[in-house]
Amino acid sequence: MKKNLLVTFVLSMLLVTALSGCGSASKSTTGAADTKAPAATAEERKENSTTVRIGYQKYGTVNFLKANGELDKVLKEKGITIQWTEFPGGPQLLEAMNVGSIDVGHTGEAPPIFAQAAGTPLVYLGHEPASPASEAILIPEKSEIKSVADLKGKKVALNKGSNVHYLLVKQLEKAGLKYEDIQVVFLSPADARAAFEKGSVDAWVIWDPFFAAVETSAKAKILADGKDTVANYEFILSTRSYAENNKETVKVLLDQLAKVDSLSKDRPKELAETLSPQLGIDVPSLERAAKRRTYGIQPIDDALIAEQQKIADTFFKLGLIPKEIKVKDAVLPAMK
Repeated sequence: MKKNLLVTFVLSMLLVTALSGCGSASKSTTGAADTKAPAATAEERKENSTTVRIGYQKYGTVNFLKANGELDKVLKEKGITIQWTEFPGGPQLLEAMNVGSIDVGHTGEAPPIFAQAAGTPLVYLGHEPASPASEAILIPEKSEIKSVADLKGKKVALNKGSNVHYLLVKQLEKAGLKYEDIQVVFLSPADARAAFEKGSVDAWVIWDPFFAAVETSAKAKILADGKDTVANYEFILSTRSYAENNKETVKVLLDQLAKVDSLSKDRPKELAETLSPQLGIDVPSLERAAKRRTYGIQPIDDALIAEQQKIADTFFKLGLIPKEIKVKDAVLPAMK
């Protein structure tokens, strides 16, 4: 019975992806909230490794790990405490990393590219498998748009710098359109949904579970998703200084992420039923989102680096980042 309760508790956090585009920063070591994570220099982090400051979003495996509590337990036995800080999105999380407020965090593909171009001293630690079906370009059910090519001259909403930014670019390219051929409207998920439902925009590029929720409740249609176009990875990231000086802690973190993934991947309906009252999203939508996601923390390899480099090169050519970057510069030799 105790084992079943533990499994249910861990699994109950799998789909807390629902609020990844909203919320405010908070920190916690024992469940208490605050509004700010303290900054520290690289030298201070080298010397003070008895606390690891982890940034997370209401999205992804790191959030599941926080709820599980196993990482806190394992590290406590090693004399290390965790300071958890919540962020509304990947760009904000990596800005905190840039100023020295957190040591480790997780985002999708695009935010670390923008952050590296801005000089953030980040390194890639690992990644989740590709989930291309978990993001899509949506259109209203009664829209006259029949293909991506029909988006020419239309207003398309998305969250700037997110994974769906790259999805849109690649789908336009596939349809023979240029980025400049459409009117891009940068909106948060909540604002974008409102604009989409009012008809203020012609299409919306979005990820799960926002994608699944609007798909089932707002009579939206999928114009195109990420399949055969993009990978849609999630990354675990750290500052270079912390990763180089706290290798054992990093290994424990990755091992615990792998365990949570293994436990969580096969129970989408149970997860949806548990999370629905907490998130205010219906069970069918959450179950749909759960089934489209993939699980299992993986190491960074040359193929992955090459894929990230393609995204970086694309963003530079479009003028979305100010300079060319080499993604491999953000990978420690031991991480490959």
